[in-house]
Amino acid sequence: MEQAPLITDDTIVFGILALCLGFVFFTSSKTSGFWNSFYKFVPALLMCYLLPAIFTSAGIISDETSNLYFMASRYLLPASLVLMTLSLDLKAVFNLGPKALIMFLTGTLGIVIGGPIAVLIVAAVSPETLGGTGFDAIWRGLATIAGSWIGGGANQAAMLEIFKYNPEKYGGMVLVDIVVANVWMAIILLGIGKNKAIDNWFRADDSAIESLKQKVIKFTESVSKNPSLSDLMIMLSIAFVTVGIAHWGANGISGWLTENVAAVQDKTSALASFGSQFFWMISIATLLGIILSFTKAREYEGAGASKLGSVFIYVLVATIGMKMDLSKVLENPGLIVVGLVWISIHALLLIGVAKLIKAPFFFLAVGSQANVGGAASAPVVAAAFHPSLATVGVLLAVFGYVVGTYAALFCAYLMEIASTL
Repeated sequence: MEQAPLITDDTIVFGILALCLGFVFFTSSKTSGFWNSFYKFVPALLMCYLLPAIFTSAGIISDETSNLYFMASRYLLPASLVLMTLSLDLKAVFNLGPKALIMFLTGTLGIVIGGPIAVLIVAAVSPETLGGTGFDAIWRGLATIAGSWIGGGANQAAMLEIFKYNPEKYGGMVLVDIVVANVWMAIILLGIGKNKAIDNWFRADDSAIESLKQKVIKFTESVSKNPSLSDLMIMLSIAFVTVGIAHWGANGISGWLTENVAAVQDKTSALASFGSQFFWMISIATLLGIILSFTKAREYEGAGASKLGSVFIYVLVATIGMKMDLSKVLENPGLIVVGLVWISIHALLLIGVAKLIKAPFFFLAVGSQANVGGAASAPVVAAAFHPSLATVGVLLAVFGYVVGTYAALFCAYLMEIASTL
């Protein structure tokens, strides 16, 4: 049994996370000296992620005993999506062109072919790592990772139900999923700090992204004002009333589908993910935010709606950081290596296609996270470029839920074949 962390009271844990965020924003605001130089190389967003990970690794706090990630992902994430979508220019989002979808599908392909290739490579060096027969066969466990990395939790559960991997060993796969996915997210966050240099190397044309950002900036300036207490309370009201509606709608839709649609009831079905309450909550919150962007509510961007949404996003980032226990990276080195080879193939394919089609790093980062990170982290990465871009991350992540089970099934069958060669 694992040792309990030093602090299990979420009130105190939240205070530690707030301390981490306050420290990062205080030091990153320095215009000279050590910290100014430090943040030229290490993005502030990455530090907001790593500092909680260090506290987790030191045994001070733990995601295992905390409900803060659940709180942030179910309450603050949808609220932030609404606030950051208020100023959305939907036409400008569509003007981003097909490269966003191309990079997302490339990321999906990277996961699908990366699994069997990783199995072949690691089996050639260490065949015992990928042993096991029957329901203990490692490829069955890796199938659950494919479901998670292409879609999300519902797709992962579907893979576990379909391939019946030994439940007693399933925890090892969850560990690989979390460790490798979080290491990759850290690398992407690091890349955001080098965004311009990467785009120059890709010879990318980011004019459509800049056009969208500039439209939002100009609109914000045109309605900008010093927010009053009334403005702040109304923005919070808009955000959390929408969150309430999203939860109400999600509970109703997922509950009805689960009770009345056989394909959703069947956990082995490719449509099972439509029974996910989280899927519908994110979808409804985003849709309501888009609808509000056509009303006078969008003028609250001038009072700082997207800034308030960004506050929620940074709290979510800190809670995601709690999931990364650096001390567990070498706990199961063989499977971790499989995961690292797998994600490296995903990354190399993305880089190659981005270079070929001259796609901006934004599309690579968000296309990847819409697969590997899903709806919880794709908008975080997108918003790191600019709050107005968060919706792009959500739309791609929602698409990932739809294709996740189909693509993961194909990947699993390829891994089964690779494990027998």
